[in-house]
Amino acid sequence: MQFKKLALAGLGFAMAAAMAACSTPAPAPSTTEAPATDTSTSAAPAAPDFTKVGIVLSDASQPRWKMAEAQFKTAMPGAQIMYSNNDTSVEAANVDSFIAQGVKVLIINSIDGAAAAAETDRAAAAGIPVIAYDRLIMNTKNVSYYVTFDSVQVGEAQGKYLADQAKASGQKGLNLYLFAGDVGDNNAFLFFQGAWSQLQPLIADGTFNVVNSPQATQLKDTASLSRDQESQIMGPITTLWKPDTAKTLAETALAGATKAQKGTVYLLAPNDQTSAAMTDAFRADKDVTTIYSTGQDLALASVQYILDGKQSMTVFKDDKFLVQECVSLVGSIFAGTPADTSVITTTYDNGTAQVPASAAEITVVTKDNVEQVANDSGLYTITNGQVAQK
Repeated sequence: MQFKKLALAGLGFAMAAAMAACSTPAPAPSTTEAPATDTSTSAAPAAPDFTKVGIVLSDASQPRWKMAEAQFKTAMPGAQIMYSNNDTSVEAANVDSFIAQGVKVLIINSIDGAAAAAETDRAAAAGIPVIAYDRLIMNTKNVSYYVTFDSVQVGEAQGKYLADQAKASGQKGLNLYLFAGDVGDNNAFLFFQGAWSQLQPLIADGTFNVVNSPQATQLKDTASLSRDQESQIMGPITTLWKPDTAKTLAETALAGATKAQKGTVYLLAPNDQTSAAMTDAFRADKDVTTIYSTGQDLALASVQYILDGKQSMTVFKDDKFLVQECVSLVGSIFAGTPADTSVITTTYDNGTAQVPASAAEITVVTKDNVEQVANDSGLYTITNGQVAQK
């Protein structure tokens, strides 16, 4: 069974303030060879002191970040990890605590990319390089590196799945429900941008009827949305990445829908936790007969939902790739050498600077390959159709 992997290196991204990617790599390390004399006595580079690395993760309630924590503990023994409980003030306090401790590198998985700029600037003033993890820190020149997946391609994978199912039906006027992530998270805009690129042509030609977003209907002929236009659509349908909020949005959308706007539905859900909550709400409506739904993160509950036919797909972003990239970058920072050009392959515009960035792989997961992906991930085991955490 073959995974559907999407390579991310060297791609451009449309972001706030006219984000533009470029392919200029970080400076390459010198290729000058050492003299061919008694290399057996040459000292190997010292391993980084990971106890001097501070890691700030956003929310312990999100399975994605708990998986990242486990990867960090394995790859960076001794690194200190703090959670911010999805609270920007706690995040700021965590960063300040690490600065006071005198860490040598900070890795920040920010809650709000704009709010994290001040934290990053304080770290830079203390001489501490900052690596933005998964979410870009905006509007500061002091982000040393950004390790990420291609969020636009994540959204494209979600939108393409729904579009493919709609095309296969051969029908018009299909019921599409749109939902978005947290508008405080720049990635949410990139996810939506990618999804819109796949869905918009089918909205424009009448294949899809958007049930719960008049803003999306008004902009149906706009193939490439501006940031403001994305905000117009996303604002009323933002889940804040919270299952309870997602469930309420789904119930509200269903309450305002006619029977004809139910039946078979196509559900753009931004991640697995919100997808599960919304799927439950749609399944509870007796007029909904078939659901095609999306997600991302390969959360335990959604793996089971995919096995059970309750969720259609997810996108697996394996944090081991980002953590391995962090290990490489931390090693370069400690050694005072340029970043490995196999790790830093592109840049992101954060509104102030072009931030050197990575581009890790994603995997599209459906019922066809979920068992293999889950088992191979090292996170879960599946026996007789039941998934369990390892």
